[in-house]
Amino acid sequence: MRQQDVHDELRARLHEAAEAHEPDRARILARIERGMVQQSRPGHRAALPPLVGWIRVVSATAAVAAVLGVGGYAVASAVKSAPTEKTVAVSPTPSASADASSRPPSHSAAPPAPAPPSASASLGPSSTPSSSPKASPGSPVATGERDGPLSSDGSVDAHSNEFWAQSDVTLKTTGRLTSLTVRLKVAQTGGVANTGAWRSLPEADFTQTAAEQDGFLVYTWTLKPGREVAVGTWVFAGQYNHRQGGRDTGGDTYTITGGDTAGKQYAVTGDFAARTGTGGGS
Repeated sequence: MRQQDVHDELRARLHEAAEAHEPDRARILARIERGMVQQSRPGHRAALPPLVGWIRVVSATAAVAAVLGVGGYAVASAVKSAPTEKTVAVSPTPSASADASSRPPSHSAAPPAPAPPSASASLGPSSTPSSSPKASPGSPVATGERDGPLSSDGSVDAHSNEFWAQSDVTLKTTGRLTSLTVRLKVAQTGGVANTGAWRSLPEADFTQTAAEQDGFLVYTWTLKPGREVAVGTWVFAGQYNHRQGGRDTGGDTYTITGGDTAGKQYAVTGDFAARTGTGGGS
């Protein structure tokens, strides 16, 4: 039997069951009218409709509802088993409210991020103290070849030649020194390269360096802490190769700073005199 025939037969049986249990409406109305007439009589106490009649009405109504409910369930089951196309019910889009101010506040949006503090607020109070300590006095500025107990001279050694030279810084002190720094600057005139250095004071008393700085070959001797320089005349020498020929010493300089036992600082400076007949002069 086809599925359509099964559905038709089920509908017919449901209709028959509903008609078979249809209550007698004329009978119910007649009973209600009799009750109203009795209540309208003077001195007559209202009587309740017979309990059995009401039970019969309620029973008939419940039976019809039960039959219809069972039949609806059966129809729904039959329709569900049928291979029909599935559809999705979509609720209608709510219409926009005419008054925008009557809408409840939305809580879906995140609260705005707090504004970053301004630069002036983040800096806070100045960290500079109200009364900063005074800076210690700097090293003295050298203005010539003599200063206090110090005197100096710069020269190119007589043994220099057209490929190699030695620049001598001569220091004379009339007092003991507890600090001393000697700096020799040889201008890079072409091919200038360090080949060594020495001093007439004990080697163990000094730290010595030689490095290229801003177009100069710079030799530096520094007296170590706790050591002293005795009264006398002392030589500091820097040795270097250079381009063949007489070398111009006009850009070479030296600076010496030293302190005595009383803590007073001194400084001297000078250049290198040209010597005729040597490879170091012009």
